[in-house]
Amino acid sequence: MKKTGAWLAVRALENLGVRFTFGIPGVHNTELYDELDSSPRITPILVTHEGCAAYMADAVSRVTDSVGALAIVPAAGATHASSGIGEAFLAGVPMLVLAGGVRTDLPYRYQLHQIDQHAFMRPLTKATFKVLEHKNIVPTLYEAYRIATRGEPGPVFVELPVNLQLFPGEAEDVPAFSPQTPHFDISAELVRKAAAILSSANRPGIFLGWGARDALEESRAVAELLQAPVSTTLQGLSAFPASHPLHTGFGFGPSAVPAARNAFERCDALLAVGTRFSEIATGSFGVRVPESLVHVDINPQVFSANYPAKVAIEGDARLVLRVLLEELRKLPARARNPTLEDQIASDKRRYREEWYAHDTCGRVSPARFFDALRARLPDDAIVSVDDGNHTYLTAELFPVLAPRSLIVPTDFNSMGYAVPAAIGAKLARPEREVAAIVGDGAFMMTGMEIATAALHRLGILFCVFHDGELSQISQAQSITYARAPCTTLGTLDLQGAAQATGAAYVRVADDAGIAGALERAWEVSRGGQPVLLDVNVDYSKRTSFTQGAVKTNFGRFPLSQKLRMAMRVLRRKITG
Repeated sequence: MKKTGAWLAVRALENLGVRFTFGIPGVHNTELYDELDSSPRITPILVTHEGCAAYMADAVSRVTDSVGALAIVPAAGATHASSGIGEAFLAGVPMLVLAGGVRTDLPYRYQLHQIDQHAFMRPLTKATFKVLEHKNIVPTLYEAYRIATRGEPGPVFVELPVNLQLFPGEAEDVPAFSPQTPHFDISAELVRKAAAILSSANRPGIFLGWGARDALEESRAVAELLQAPVSTTLQGLSAFPASHPLHTGFGFGPSAVPAARNAFERCDALLAVGTRFSEIATGSFGVRVPESLVHVDINPQVFSANYPAKVAIEGDARLVLRVLLEELRKLPARARNPTLEDQIASDKRRYREEWYAHDTCGRVSPARFFDALRARLPDDAIVSVDDGNHTYLTAELFPVLAPRSLIVPTDFNSMGYAVPAAIGAKLARPEREVAAIVGDGAFMMTGMEIATAALHRLGILFCVFHDGELSQISQAQSITYARAPCTTLGTLDLQGAAQATGAAYVRVADDAGIAGALERAWEVSRGGQPVLLDVNVDYSKRTSFTQGAVKTNFGRFPLSQKLRMAMRVLRRKITG
């Protein structure tokens, strides 16, 4: 049969279960967009910026079992989208990136948008493809999907030249997609070793990352069997419910909250699942990992990369934990440890009391705001978080209760994530309530994307923590330099931003106004209008993460540099 490349590509995307594409049409993909417009199964979403398109696609993949997809123009579209693609790459999030390409049937050089997209995209993706014949379009997209979802997931880039999109060419009938079921040969011997190590430990602990997001029941059963405290990475916060008595919080080293620091202080065996032990997860590599480390991950390259594993088991977290659970049940059971549970609960309570007691000088207490937000939201509500001081406030003060209910940028650490990610999450899961937590600095990067939420009648609550400063880096600068250059933001009229994008505007001036503001905001959002919640937040109390990470990094400096920096801070404090 003869079909255009655009027709073939859309049929392939339909067969892959793609429900949305995100991007902006241009001269190199108008045929593709015309075909998407005719699809009964795919909705093309026009965005204000391709970077936001990538964050939306990322969110679709994080909150569903489907894969987010981009439909972008070459060159500028690819470079604009690269931040979101890079975020997905380092976060292990699958994504299909379908870009137009310059004509391959012309002899001319210096065509519009003509760059080597693959040289640019190769470090940001698991694979790149350039399709040169109609018959290869469907097989290439199918293979791209398999690569994106196989092993540790990630984005895959496919270039479809405009001439293939526009003109009919010979191709076979479009076959149904046949997914490949991953197979892992889980070593029974390694599982027995892991079970013996964990069972015989005096104080075992569990550390869960994003890779454990779909293994909640297994993780909970192992934790209860071992009576082991559980901490998570930042990205893995929704892998284990904060309501469980063995949950301690984000991290477990000097940068962690007191509940995690104390529970893991004498940990002599650690079960780590679905984590790379990367910089943020470990508080700048400040954690003490015991010699008896059992590391489970789908990507064998992470084993012993930063901390040596005594037992390393490659495989899907849920499958490995099921086998490990069976083996642990053959060994002597460990009695319930109410002392550990009481200590965790007490540490959590005291930490919250510290935040409640802190003088906010008439602004909004983060702890009180998060408590009110948590009380208002159902357990399975989706919260997207941006990069900044509010990230670690959320990690330490907002209890996450359900799997895949919190999405956050981590190792790529891209500002501007939360607003578009919330839109992608709401499109993918319209039955769930969605809120975004975003600092004013990050909001200024992608806040205009709220116009897309208004266009599609998405009742999302965008909580902007408004203090007029890039507070995360400002706090780190203040500790290290006794000043914070280039972190003060210009005037930001959030009410004007709401009006410009079609959102409702609600302000939270102080603690007394939190409950009423949230009630008004959700009442409006139920009608399908996005709401911009202007939170006059108090950032004067530093998070455990900020204080711990700064101390850890400073502690690694040579003595001469420590003295130099300490003297500089002292001099500046004296002289102003």
